[in-house]
Amino acid sequence: VKKISDFVKDKPHNLQLHTDIIGNLTRTGNWFYNLNEDHRILGEILSQSDFPALSIDATLYQNAGANIVQQLAYSLAHANEYLNHFDAKFVLPINFKVAVGGNYFFEIAKLRALRLLWDTLASEYGISSDCRIIAQPTKRNKTLYDYNTNMLRTTTECMSAILGGADTVINLPYDSVYHKDNSFAERIARNQLLILKNESYFDQGANPAAGTYYIETLTRQLAEKALELFKSIETGGGFLIQLKNHILQKKIKESAQKEQ
Repeated sequence: VKKISDFVKDKPHNLQLHTDIIGNLTRTGNWFYNLNEDHRILGEILSQSDFPALSIDATLYQNAGANIVQQLAYSLAHANEYLNHFDAKFVLPINFKVAVGGNYFFEIAKLRALRLLWDTLASEYGISSDCRIIAQPTKRNKTLYDYNTNMLRTTTECMSAILGGADTVINLPYDSVYHKDNSFAERIARNQLLILKNESYFDQGANPAAGTYYIETLTRQLAEKALELFKSIETGGGFLIQLKNHILQKKIKESAQKEQ
């Protein structure tokens, strides 16, 4: 990180690092070193970089089978662990990496609800900072048997991400669940986004879902339910305690089985 900071110091740059020590814990079950050492190193990274360096990897929750309310609440509780540990202004700006599922209108509302929830949490710490949302299609509903279906699903999921107000949309190649990376599939994935931009004009409207009664209502309901769940997690000791006690894993497993 120090080398990167020195290299870009005098150059124009738009650089982000996605460091997420808690995300590594949720994904693998392990810290890189241990709780104290990981937080010490992260503190050094945040103090040395003059660009965003902290990211909340919420894609894991969606891909593991969490429902939308759980995804929002767990993402917020995940972020709150960093705000609890570090000075709130120290961790800003913050990125949320989010996986977008196939429930079209609900996924639009999910991203909008995430911004509402972040604003609510940030205001409690006395900070005013918008979060950045990086969205990509889920892997959970991708099929081995009909890759054309995968292209349709990733297209509508990218549409949800754009209409929901994601800052960055990263498409998923149609064969990502059963092939190694390859230039053809990656080119098709980029072309899907180019079609949405240049032929469907998805880059023209600013906040097109604003004022839509159905989506506004969904957004509010999802945010309210997620905030309730977030509060119950905090009352139960916080994200790390509930993760360590396998409470979150159990809840996600139940949701995944229900969806299946």
